[in-house]
Amino acid sequence: MQGKIFPESNARDLGKEKRLTQVIYALQAASFLVGVTYFVAAVINYVKWPDVSGTWLETHFRWQIKTFWYSILWGIVGGLTLFLFIGYVILTANTIWIVYRVVIGWIALSEDRPVS
Repeated sequence: MQGKIFPESNARDLGKEKRLTQVIYALQAASFLVGVTYFVAAVINYVKWPDVSGTWLETHFRWQIKTFWYSILWGIVGGLTLFLFIGYVILTANTIWIVYRVVIGWIALSEDRPVS
């Protein structure tokens, strides 16, 4: 989303929304220990989407939601192919991809910039 202007983000304080976005990244990361937090994070994303719509934080919400849905898809594919060696490869790649997405997103958030 580089180059996109978010006029509303300059017009109001986004501190509360930024903290919420941090919480969502934390919930996604915590899901490696407590799986249900992954689903809680996704629900929060959808419920709070209107609060960040039109701001640079919207890119983070989109990033988090895409991370959730694609990881669920690849988790199912990996689970269904576990009896084959490829299932383990898919699940391992999916885990690495989730960690990558959480880290890259959280770093961008800490630098007050959109994620793309």
